[in-house]
Amino acid sequence: MRLFSKNRLPATKSNGGLAECLGYVGSCLEQLLFDQEYWLNCALVEDTEIRVTVDEARLANIYTDLLLQEGNFFSRAVPGLWQPEQERKEGLQLCENDLIHVKNIGEKSEWEGTSLLTGQRGLVPLTAVDPTLHPFHQWFLKNYAVRFGISQQISGMTSQPIVTGKCTAREDYRGVARDELSFCKGDGIEVIGFFIPGLPWFVGKSLSSGSIGFVPTRHIRTEACEPLRRVFLSEEEKFSLLHIPCNGDEQHFITLLGDLACTDITSVYWLDGFEPTAIFPKVPSEAVLHGCKDIQQLQSLEEINDFATTRTSKLSSPGSESTPATLEQTILKKVDDFDHPTFFTDLNAGHMEDADVFEPILTFLNQDGYVSAFQSLYDLGFSFLTSTFGGLSDEDELGLFLETSRKWAMRNHLVWAHARLCFLLGKLCIKKVKLPKAQGYFEEAMGILDGSFRDLPLLVALHVNLASMYLKRNMKYEFSFLLGKTVALLVCLPGRSFSSENEMEVVTYVLREAIIVGNALLEARVCFLIVKLFLQLGKNDEVLPFAEHLQCLTTTLLSPGATFVPLDARPILSYLYDKKDLPNIALASARLFVPSSIEEAPTLIWRAGLILQNASKLLGSQLERSCIPALACFYLMQALHFSGESNAMPVQRTLYAILSKMYLQHGALDTALCYADRAVTLSTLMGKEEAFESSLFLGWVYLLHSQPGPAADIMCQLSLSLLWKDSTTQSGAVYNLLGIALKGEGQVRKAAENYLRALQKAKETGNKRNQAIALANLGQLSLSRGASHLSELYLLQSAQLYAELQGSKYPEMELAQVLLWLAQAMVNRQRMEDGKLCYELALAFSLKWHNMRSQLRITESLCHFYSQVSSNLQACITYHEHWVYLAQQLQDRELEGDVWRTLSHLYQVPGTSEALRRSLDSAIRSLRIFTDLEKTVKAAEACLQAGKLCYLMQEDELMEKYFQAAFQTALKWEDLSLVMDLCEKAGDIFFNGSRNRDYAVEFYNEGAVPLARKLKDSKTELRLFNKLAELQIGLQDYEKAREFAEQAGRLSIMVGDQLQLLVAFHRLGTVYYFLRMYKVAEDCYLETLALRPPLLQCSREALYYCKVYCRLGDMARHNLKDEKDAAAYFLLALAAATELGDQDLQGLIRAKLRDIPGVPRGPNIGPGG
Repeated sequence: MRLFSKNRLPATKSNGGLAECLGYVGSCLEQLLFDQEYWLNCALVEDTEIRVTVDEARLANIYTDLLLQEGNFFSRAVPGLWQPEQERKEGLQLCENDLIHVKNIGEKSEWEGTSLLTGQRGLVPLTAVDPTLHPFHQWFLKNYAVRFGISQQISGMTSQPIVTGKCTAREDYRGVARDELSFCKGDGIEVIGFFIPGLPWFVGKSLSSGSIGFVPTRHIRTEACEPLRRVFLSEEEKFSLLHIPCNGDEQHFITLLGDLACTDITSVYWLDGFEPTAIFPKVPSEAVLHGCKDIQQLQSLEEINDFATTRTSKLSSPGSESTPATLEQTILKKVDDFDHPTFFTDLNAGHMEDADVFEPILTFLNQDGYVSAFQSLYDLGFSFLTSTFGGLSDEDELGLFLETSRKWAMRNHLVWAHARLCFLLGKLCIKKVKLPKAQGYFEEAMGILDGSFRDLPLLVALHVNLASMYLKRNMKYEFSFLLGKTVALLVCLPGRSFSSENEMEVVTYVLREAIIVGNALLEARVCFLIVKLFLQLGKNDEVLPFAEHLQCLTTTLLSPGATFVPLDARPILSYLYDKKDLPNIALASARLFVPSSIEEAPTLIWRAGLILQNASKLLGSQLERSCIPALACFYLMQALHFSGESNAMPVQRTLYAILSKMYLQHGALDTALCYADRAVTLSTLMGKEEAFESSLFLGWVYLLHSQPGPAADIMCQLSLSLLWKDSTTQSGAVYNLLGIALKGEGQVRKAAENYLRALQKAKETGNKRNQAIALANLGQLSLSRGASHLSELYLLQSAQLYAELQGSKYPEMELAQVLLWLAQAMVNRQRMEDGKLCYELALAFSLKWHNMRSQLRITESLCHFYSQVSSNLQACITYHEHWVYLAQQLQDRELEGDVWRTLSHLYQVPGTSEALRRSLDSAIRSLRIFTDLEKTVKAAEACLQAGKLCYLMQEDELMEKYFQAAFQTALKWEDLSLVMDLCEKAGDIFFNGSRNRDYAVEFYNEGAVPLARKLKDSKTELRLFNKLAELQIGLQDYEKAREFAEQAGRLSIMVGDQLQLLVAFHRLGTVYYFLRMYKVAEDCYLETLALRPPLLQCSREALYYCKVYCRLGDMARHNLKDEKDAAAYFLLALAAATELGDQDLQGLIRAKLRDIPGVPRGPNIGPGG
């Protein structure tokens, strides 16, 4: 599988079914693998595709093995690899390229074979057969078997194409039957329909006599004929077939697009902060704008006005031929109703022997030749039962009437009426499954016509129906006698209407014979007829294999220099896949189909509608206004251009609105704004209602795009336009959006006033949902200004109104947002349990309606609540795990990586072996994601976290690998600052750990410190020296500790950081204490205390004073032997302990003071204080 740019692809020609299937595979993979950003970038969609190639020889071998395992298949004979019959009596005599039905009878080397050409049966060596017959042929020959062998009247494939026009007789011929044309050598004959190589007959017209009849193909030269441009069908036949999938569906998709463009923005208020992106992940607008060609189509408002004005003037000018105001008028043509005579017959009104009763019908049916009114007599659906004959209660009465009419026609020698009545009676007998009687009527009609071609549809219908009777009744001789001419009528006459479902048996027989003899042109022609017949019968399940094979044959029969295909069956296939609920393949087929300008053929509108419908199925959702799939974007753009060329301004406005909504739902706000603006401009030329709705929608998009200024301007204009109108709901919608816009501009008071106006309008109309939204917006406004109590009141009222609307999707989705705000207000007022309940209710409503964006916001709030507000480790982990799921569903990989990283830290907290293993797994997941996204810093930190966990799990070898990977990641991008940060954090792992603490020295002193100096980062260097001093104290290497502490002190003075200087002196005091340099230690501690502020700042500071003075007291008494200083230090420590309020600590210090001789025993020193 490879990704190619389409404009750099080499020109290739399909080699049949396999290549066609691979075309679908590539498209299906695109639909599976490419994200929303790709589909919204129309230039990228147009330029790239996935191409899939396989080893066809290997695929053929696999297919052969499957057939051999099945032991029942059809195969071509391999010439020269079998024994002749005279050498082996049991062997089957084979001809070159003979088609054989092979069955496994238990012998390893020889199987039973039956020749489909001769019907002979015998043993066949496996080496003499080639089972690589086309899969369709295998399927068809197994499923459409006949009771007797082939007629051998059809020959195999030649180099001669299907032709039409005028041909020349190569020799004299005297017709044997009356329906055969007689001619002399050199006579000119016009081909009626097609001349198909391999058929024994065609229908021709003598240019000298004007007679029409069957002409034997072997007596004709076709050098002067013209090859059929479409290879195996006429232009008219192509149009009629392509009209089938869009018949009705075109109007359906136009209605569908109109519904998708609609919005309730004029009647339903908008909840501030409620995102329309309920389903899809957000897409960067830059990528979309870069690939959106249509944005450059009309660059400015003035250009759109000019464009629209030009269109309008052209349509309204006196010389204009038409004024297509809608797409329906442009692409849907109305079919005129034909005036067919209807005979109302009452069998009780007159006597059956009264000739006057039957005169009207006999006169009508006895017309010489074919007239259009006869169409209902010969069609597929027995429409003559209702369209031609009326007044008869059932088919039995009609049969009686027709039988009596037939007798009157015979009595009066009305040849044409007699023949047509026999045909109609035969059709009625077929419907009642009275086949022998139907056969008798058809044979009678054939005898009456005596070879006349003046009513060609009747002649065709009689031949085909009679042949089907012979085939059903296993009358081999009669069928073979009639077959040659029947095939000529059935296959060679373009535009012919089917007359009976029984024709399918004859057509499939002809297809079987074409496959057996290898006549590909005839096979394609017959396959086309089968597809057309099945579609007219509505048998979508049966037609699909034939339609797929027809598409394969279409590409197979192309000549090397062909610039067009005879028939693109993809719209048929798309239609069928859609009916069979196969959205992935339907999408692939529809996307590969390129609509043409042919009238009544599927258009770009049809394709866009089909793609929209199936893209939604692929996503597992219903197609609705709130979730328009991005996959349809490119095809909606093409439909937009088509509607522009068709002068269909309302449809252009519809498509602009849909594209704006689509980009809005995917978070591409810049592009959504552009299309909404174009929709407004076109709407102003259509009507006030359309202009109002489009303008309101545009203002809403501005609000979503965080542009309250333009939104407020639009809302002010709309509110002025509604002053003198009775439109309460619309006014309320405008006031609500105006309030949101004013809030965005910081005009809180005016925003509140407009919210209150909107609330009043909603109360006037009794619309509880709008009332709830207005109250919620007031609550959110109060919450944003810190008025939590007022906010809670508004939000509770809103929630109560929503509770009355439960069961509806969008109100409950809005309620989730209201509950989220209510939870925040309650938490602000320290009502934790109520806040937790509101959070979890909000999440429940979002889960109910699968609103991913809402779930994301609520889950994030719950994670913060359980980690920072009301600590609960297990709940925090549970909601973080749901957060990961949401990030995956929204395809936000970076967010997913961030949450996995947080989960890694949460899993680590218990410290058990299982917890550490889960933590490591989460860290590795985040590492993979950040590596794929090339997030260097995050990837390096994830490596470090994984290394830390390996350290805690005592897997040192793995730990070193992760550390090394972290440093390599940072060094790859030559980010020295990151390397320094990683060295410090790696050292921190050992510094804070319980094993190998000395390893931290290497990371600090040899890794981070040199880099800090190189980067001239004095603060980091100072922090590192402080850590090194503390570490060496813990390792009891006091000399090195003193060195690091002194360096830290010097850096503190240089940096001017008093706090760090205080820390450095404290470290020095501790080092000198352990070095037993007590006087110096005393000086350092006193210097530390001198750097502290004169007034106590907090309890921790009092504790620090207490501890330092206690140490100074102990040094003065025990080491410096100065009891006076010791007593003074202990008294200061006691004062700090008293400030701290720690009774135990005070008791300890008093005990120390009592042990010093000469210290007076005051009330604060004696026992009990």
